Amino acid sequence: MKKIQMVDLKSQYEKIKDTVDASIQEVLDTNAYINGPQVHQFQKSLEEYLGAKHVIPCANGTDALQIAMMGLNLKPGDEVITADFTFAATVEVIALLQLTPVLVDVEMDSMNISIEALKKAITPKTKAIVPVHLFGRTANMDAIMEIANEHNLYVIEDNAQAIGADYTSKDGSKKKVGTIGHVAATSFFPSKNLGCYGDGGAIFTNDDALAHTLRGIVNHGMYVRYHHDVVGVNSRLDSIQAGVLNAKLSNLDVYNKARREAATKYNAAFANHKNIVTPLFDSNGDDHVFHQYTLRIVNADRNGLMDYLLSKEIPCAIYYPIPLHSQKAYLDTRYKESDFPVTNQLVQEVISLPMHTELDDEQVKFITDSVLEFLK
Repeated sequence: MKKIQMVDLKSQYEKIKDTVDASIQEVLDTNAYINGPQVHQFQKSLEEYLGAKHVIPCANGTDALQIAMMGLNLKPGDEVITADFTFAATVEVIALLQLTPVLVDVEMDSMNISIEALKKAITPKTKAIVPVHLFGRTANMDAIMEIANEHNLYVIEDNAQAIGADYTSKDGSKKKVGTIGHVAATSFFPSKNLGCYGDGGAIFTNDDALAHTLRGIVNHGMYVRYHHDVVGVNSRLDSIQAGVLNAKLSNLDVYNKARREAATKYNAAFANHKNIVTPLFDSNGDDHVFHQYTLRIVNADRNGLMDYLLSKEIPCAIYYPIPLHSQKAYLDTRYKESDFPVTNQLVQEVISLPMHTELDDEQVKFITDSVLEFLK
């Protein structure tokens, strides 16, 4: 059996090697390393794929979130609500901009922001909501947009983990996540469903005026060289990374399908086990693209399972072991432990198994058999 990887980028590369290499060589031949043709091509291709009017490439996913908030002209002290159970980048940029982060609990089944907790957190100072499509599962955007419209709030989708996922609204219409809110941010970190070979990110919006502002912000606030019209940053997707992404974008749906197929096999192996709660996804599977395959281990030794899998050279991880409200950087007297019952439970139960486009049946069987051996 081939060695199991948490993310097998090498095997993925081998299948698209000629296309990737040709894209990189084109950058080397043209010497257009910043904002070259590959960047513009990727921007247009991603706009077409998403059905978004504007894609603004940038240097990484964290920058994308920060720039999105800068573009909305939020002011110090404005409150921004987001989920407690996610990676720190989501709250980090809120704090960096001297906005006030408001962390709320998540739902047990989806692990995404709790609609009830969100409603309770809104105050006159609230200006924006940042739903995170965690682990590749879409948040409840119908409810979130209804709340935002009722209270005149911006919605900034954190789509770092769910690019390519479809969201089906109550009326039956479908949109790609990242195109539903006022603006969205994504990451092209190598392990993402659409990943480059370094850092990269992008912002999406259908708002023409906002897109214009964002394009200035990513380039030192310039629209004309040496004319600084807005306060900006230096955050650009370099051409080599754009070349890699151009080579991969046409395969994204295939990659996400492979992830869903692996998740289906995992779920089947673990079905009805008293100690395992598997991730939910709909019958079509298009609401979840499985950036991570994350189980809940209930009434059993989650940490012992992790040690056992690692002893068998099966990589696994705990995303995320400490809630954001308990992190030293984000401690706040406003928060009570009773505000976060679901998050506090999840951090004790979750474990993520290998999930990538190259998982084969032999590997999945070895992984699932090993989990079941420990939990027998």
